[in-house]
Amino acid sequence: MRRKVIAGNWKMNMLPNEAMEYIDSLSKLVKDSENEVILCVPYTDLFYCLMSAQDTNIKIGAQNMHFAEKGAYTGEISGKMLKSIGVEYVIIGHSERRQYFAETDESVNKKIKAAFENELKPIVCVGETLEQRESGITNEIITNQTRLALEGLTNEQVENTIVAYEPIWAIGTGKTATSDDANEAVKAIREEIKRIYGVDTAEKVIIQYGGSVKSSNAKELFETSDIDGGLVGGASLVPDEFAKIVNFEK
Repeated sequence: MRRKVIAGNWKMNMLPNEAMEYIDSLSKLVKDSENEVILCVPYTDLFYCLMSAQDTNIKIGAQNMHFAEKGAYTGEISGKMLKSIGVEYVIIGHSERRQYFAETDESVNKKIKAAFENELKPIVCVGETLEQRESGITNEIITNQTRLALEGLTNEQVENTIVAYEPIWAIGTGKTATSDDANEAVKAIREEIKRIYGVDTAEKVIIQYGGSVKSSNAKELFETSDIDGGLVGGASLVPDEFAKIVNFEK
């Protein structure tokens, strides 16, 4: 049975002192959880969060990385740099990166490969716009993004990739896909992985849902057949609220 993985994406929020206080609060609330707990934090918080999360069950991830190991890429951070300070996870291809920073399916694929070269675990985001959903092409969009993101990876690498289905129209809007709609989209992603990599690999891949996840809807979403947890945005900024999401089954 696949484990549940609950990841918080702080986006551009939290100063280091706030981050350390947050982890001190959260760690007490989730210490007994059997679910995997990840916080993906701004670069300036990474070191402080890694220190604060020692001796807890909270894992720390970054929100982006460059695909090159080093070079003339002003303002960028490499996978090697993240690994050097103990980061374990990295979000790749979030819709906000695609929308505001010209992220493409090609760059997403290159970053995933670079993540594995540096022993980082990628959380890869896929999702459709409202216009695409209303046009009835949701599955076409998300399976194509999934296929291109994972292109050239080994079965073992795919099994160690977390895919986050995030309908763009639900991110930060307060709108949430129904549990049935979200589960059907996640099923479509899993079917695409099965088509390319086989049943065993597809059954091992963690596929999350993201898009206005909160404590009031987490249980309904996470107890569907194929959703393996969530990538949580705004609700992850409040320790008590995020803890309720992590402890959704209690």
